[in-house]
Amino acid sequence: MSLNKISCAKVAALAISALMLPLVALAATPQSELQRWQQAAGQPGDAGRGQVFFGRRHNGEWSCASCHGQPPTRDSKHASTGKKISALAPGFNAERFTDSAKVDKWFKRNCKDVLSRECTALEKADVLAYLIGLK
Repeated sequence: MSLNKISCAKVAALAISALMLPLVALAATPQSELQRWQQAAGQPGDAGRGQVFFGRRHNGEWSCASCHGQPPTRDSKHASTGKKISALAPGFNAERFTDSAKVDKWFKRNCKDVLSRECTALEKADVLAYLIGLK
């Protein structure tokens, strides 16, 4: 193989790697999501508060546990639709909290269903601290 072909192959490999870097940077982890919400809240999430929040019935009706189960370590069903919900705790479902867009979407939707408002950054950090701690 000539020097030109090797150089072209290296340049192509570097270009492909450079194009993939933003995709790697977008990949979230449960820990990075916790850090994101802790930073927004200005304080650490607390697993104890998160557990209480998760199990408490808000507005006298639903809790997070109404659909996700308590503890949220196994599959469950949505309280009104009966649709299957995979385990929420990341220690029991490796796909949980690995996509920031999905995290934002589901926190927004579920908090509005349960609380009739969006959750605060601290509430999100507390719940994530609780869920991450489940082993």
